[in-house]
Amino acid sequence: MKVLVVAAHPDDEILGVGGTVRKHVLAGDDVRLLIACEGVSMRYEEEHHQRVVAQAREAGKILGVADVLFGELPDQRLDTLPRVEVAAKIEEVVRAIDPQIVYTHFGGDVNHDHGVLFQAVQVATRPYSAPNVREVLAFETPSSTEWGAPAVQGAFVPQIFVDVSQTLEDKIRAFCRYEREVRPAPHPRSPESLRARAQTWGSVIGVAAAEVFMLVRAVR
Repeated sequence: MKVLVVAAHPDDEILGVGGTVRKHVLAGDDVRLLIACEGVSMRYEEEHHQRVVAQAREAGKILGVADVLFGELPDQRLDTLPRVEVAAKIEEVVRAIDPQIVYTHFGGDVNHDHGVLFQAVQVATRPYSAPNVREVLAFETPSSTEWGAPAVQGAFVPQIFVDVSQTLEDKIRAFCRYEREVRPAPHPRSPESLRARAQTWGSVIGVAAAEVFMLVRAVR
């Protein structure tokens, strides 16, 4: 099975779906990560760009993915681009990989890049453009999803729970490759909080740890 994760910024692909990605890999699936934004414009100085790319590849290697792709769209400025331009970038990758499962951000996150990317993925995976896509799922991003405005944009209400009890520590180890993004507890992007979040979701379904997703579309 081919799996594509479409994330806005370096580290989002681990925060949102890292444990599930590792589980796909262990099951023999072909997993590719697309980091749509370059991760430099706002959060990093230009000279750190190559280091961030290297960290993304190191994190991907820990999870065992087949490839990490970079869209090089402007960080924190996706809403300044024509929507068709962002969608075209995602469509190009979807056509090349031809995945059956696509994961991306929840559209109601406080980070506007996440919302734009969510919409672009819906365009890129519409049935007549990507007929082989069988599932589209939205993940939560700690320090963005919970800080959105659910009364205005809707709440993240997961329907899909993935047991990541055996892969949670791989996720945390991969995330820690992004040295600048790791925060001390109780910040949502601290290792302790990531572990606690997964354990809390796991308790809902009676397992040690889980990642959760909102189902956008599934074809059975």
